[in-house]
Amino acid sequence: MEIKAPTFPESIADGSIAQWHFQEGEHVSADEVLVDIETDKVVIEVFAPATGLLEKILKPEGETVLSEEVIAMFVEGAAAVATDSEAVGAPVAAETDAAVETAAVGGSANPAAKKLAAELDVDLATVAGTGRDGRIIKEDVTRAAATKAEVASANSAPAVTQTAASEVAASTGTVSLDEQLLGERVERRVPMTRLRASIAKRLVEAQQNAAMLTTFNEADMAPIMALRKKYQPDFQKAHNDTRLGFMSFFVRAATEALKRFPSVNASIDGDDIVYHGFYDIGVAVSTERGLVVPVVRNADALSFAQIEDQIIAYGEKARAGKLSLEDMSGGTFTISNGGIFGSLLSTPILNAPQTGVLGMHNIVERPVVVDGEIVIRPMMYLALSYDHRLIDGREAVQFLVTMKGMLEDPARILLEL
Repeated sequence: MEIKAPTFPESIADGSIAQWHFQEGEHVSADEVLVDIETDKVVIEVFAPATGLLEKILKPEGETVLSEEVIAMFVEGAAAVATDSEAVGAPVAAETDAAVETAAVGGSANPAAKKLAAELDVDLATVAGTGRDGRIIKEDVTRAAATKAEVASANSAPAVTQTAASEVAASTGTVSLDEQLLGERVERRVPMTRLRASIAKRLVEAQQNAAMLTTFNEADMAPIMALRKKYQPDFQKAHNDTRLGFMSFFVRAATEALKRFPSVNASIDGDDIVYHGFYDIGVAVSTERGLVVPVVRNADALSFAQIEDQIIAYGEKARAGKLSLEDMSGGTFTISNGGIFGSLLSTPILNAPQTGVLGMHNIVERPVVVDGEIVIRPMMYLALSYDHRLIDGREAVQFLVTMKGMLEDPARILLEL
């Protein structure tokens, strides 16, 4: 039977074969993952339709595939292909340890890893595989190349002999670090992943196609921190050990502010303005592959615990590369938390076609004036980037002031004040 690529949605034109988990002739059980296909947004897994044999791979790793294109041939119920020696009953000849090691390592590399190893001049016999059954994958080659570069950089600097050092010292009075470390500077070139290339393209388009401005404010986080400290044990006990985090407050505050300023929850479609009657809040999540934005849907109808549970689940799925297209499609407003990495202030970029994105930042104790007195408060800078084609500065500032008021008096969120 034919193994086909899945049906891609309209927003995805094609994908590329990221990794085959089985080689030609290998036996596969039903519902095991045959291949990973990387698209501009997510990695899609293709499963074995039945127990059988992966007869032929038509699209090797690295090749581009279209929606529903045939990528392999599969034989249902077939057994694994026997080797020539097994077929005739001949005994397997003993090999030297070096030969066995070379065959086991070099022979277990997938095609994409072999291609990358050739480009980076990496000996596969020295690479430890971390893929299925010890297979060498592209990431193993990349790590080996980086290690090789570090070793080469450390070893390529020739030691200055005592005679040379004496001569230099005699003529100049000192030996500079540059004179001692004359090693070759190392560069490494690797292709962008499809996700990283897609992120780069979308961010550039967002800046080119929108009149993007950013307005700033700050919020005193002491009330929320006191609320969390007071009710955290009871909250966890009542909600199956779910922790009360900061993000649920921001999602709920943003939702209430969006109700008051519908243009921040809208999008531009050509010459039309689309006002959304729902509140799907995208929450930016950083992963090793790049930034992804899963969407908390109907955030206005969710409790604090439900919002926290969804965000935690999305974070786990994102880091495991298991986010689906449905998890990231849509969204009417986005929140990005650079504060978890220590960011004090930034200007977030719009997630097109949305017209607003909120940037959270690090909470830092700073002196502020309260009732005419200087006091120390845990303060956070807030940044709202918006599309000036639709949102005026007055609306943007008032939106952020509204959020500030709710964060500094959390009761306003629950009372919708």
